[in-house]
Amino acid sequence: MDRRSPMSIPAPARSPRISPRCSPCSSPATARRFKDDIEAMPRNIDKLLYTDLLPFDITGGPETREFLNRVADISTDFVEKTFDRGCKILDFHQPEQLKEVLDLEIPADPLPLDQLLHDCRDALKYQVKTGHPRFMNQLSCGLEVISLGGEWLTAAANINMFTYEIAPVFILMEQATMRHMRKVIGYKNGDSIMAPGGSVSNLYAALAARHKMFPEYKEKGLLALKGQLVMFTSVHSHYSLKGAAASMGLGTDNLVLVPVDDKGRMIPAELDRLIEEQKSKGNLPFFVCATAGTTVMGAFDPLNPIADICEKHKLWFHVDAAWGGGVLLSRNTKHKMAGVERSNSLTWNPHKLMGVLLQCSTVHFQEDGLLISCNQMCADYLFQQDKPYDVTYDTGDKVIQCGRHNDIFKFWLLWRSKGDSGFEKHIDHLFDMTAYLVEKLKTNNDKFELLNDEPELTNVCFWYVPYRLRTMKPGPERHKLLGEVQPILKGRMMTAGSLMIGYQPLDHHPNFFRNIISSQAVCRDDIDFMIVEMDRLGYDL
Repeated sequence: MDRRSPMSIPAPARSPRISPRCSPCSSPATARRFKDDIEAMPRNIDKLLYTDLLPFDITGGPETREFLNRVADISTDFVEKTFDRGCKILDFHQPEQLKEVLDLEIPADPLPLDQLLHDCRDALKYQVKTGHPRFMNQLSCGLEVISLGGEWLTAAANINMFTYEIAPVFILMEQATMRHMRKVIGYKNGDSIMAPGGSVSNLYAALAARHKMFPEYKEKGLLALKGQLVMFTSVHSHYSLKGAAASMGLGTDNLVLVPVDDKGRMIPAELDRLIEEQKSKGNLPFFVCATAGTTVMGAFDPLNPIADICEKHKLWFHVDAAWGGGVLLSRNTKHKMAGVERSNSLTWNPHKLMGVLLQCSTVHFQEDGLLISCNQMCADYLFQQDKPYDVTYDTGDKVIQCGRHNDIFKFWLLWRSKGDSGFEKHIDHLFDMTAYLVEKLKTNNDKFELLNDEPELTNVCFWYVPYRLRTMKPGPERHKLLGEVQPILKGRMMTAGSLMIGYQPLDHHPNFFRNIISSQAVCRDDIDFMIVEMDRLGYDL
């Protein structure tokens, strides 16, 4: 492998001149003409076709700029409306209604640019404004303008993150940011990669764990095993762990679900008991996943006791902090993940609590070199070892997916804009708003009943109580009726377009609302509005 510095490699011979027909700037005269075209007023682009833009028409610079400016204007108008509390979160239509409003068919012949701009406006007109301060429906809420700017430029660059040759700046940017995240986690060394979502990040961790314990599995498959592999996670963990068990060939029956306490946290004693039980059956426990911020309750499993059990049984300790990882950025909240530095791997989604635009998921490993050892396939037609730079900067062979989208620029740019101190304020604001919401719900306890009155994250779970149920005695029938009310109220929210909050059942609890605060735009007025609006929409249910 050639590890020479590029400076030590002889410079290539001068390239031959390219035909002016291919490059409008390849001669001084052509360059002047192209510059004049750029500065000229563009034609009315409305009736033009894609063939009138770059690269099809090399004189189409002004028209290209005008078209992109109009697209940017449409996007900026959408952003302004997103933050306008006087605008609806969505203009809701049933699927069949929306099909009638929108023309979605693919034409036989090219459409003019004005129709494409019209399509852009319509697409956003009927789209949910997930950055709206009163959209509290998902774990990924809000819209960070700096991150949006990074995403625009990412699309313009249109690169694949699989080799340094193609993405030199972004590969170095990813390495620097991931190194900083590992420092925040408490890993002294290690390795990281960005993946398409927390589910894939969790899969990478499980694959690495199996490879670490059974390195021959990569070549020999099941023949390398002397028993049935078993994984462990809590009953409230993300369903992606089941997906990992199925994808890896273990089968979902061999993902053992550990009971939780009344706060939704894994019970360490139960984990230890279940591991011993699996061992007694002759099975091979190898992987434990703790959750730092469960999807529904926002609970944090106790990491130090789980780490002790993993060390006792010599098991891989993974932490799924896809949702809760952001608490590490504030001195006021990082105690919630005490012991995380003892984990072998960790999933962390900045597109959730940190507000980075979708998608942005990371997975981190305590041990360096494990990703490449586990996933490398040495495809020499892509990952040549005699390139004019240090090929360890190539990332494509570290992952099962080969090509990766550039998810780093929007993340790096946002962190640069805030710095560590800005992200600490970011996290503290979300928790302050959550505390205010809980206070308001308790104050209005005739209209709302809390499921978790002391939430560990920004998940606030509650039932709305309509007027007719406020004097009804507690019991199974009232509980059942409350569960029936919440979906109807959610439907009214969507029709009004004024508020969006998710709902779901959990364990023995019927449907309840799960309000998420992960947007920097949320303020006390929005929470006050939510209390009043839910009662306005649901009073008569």
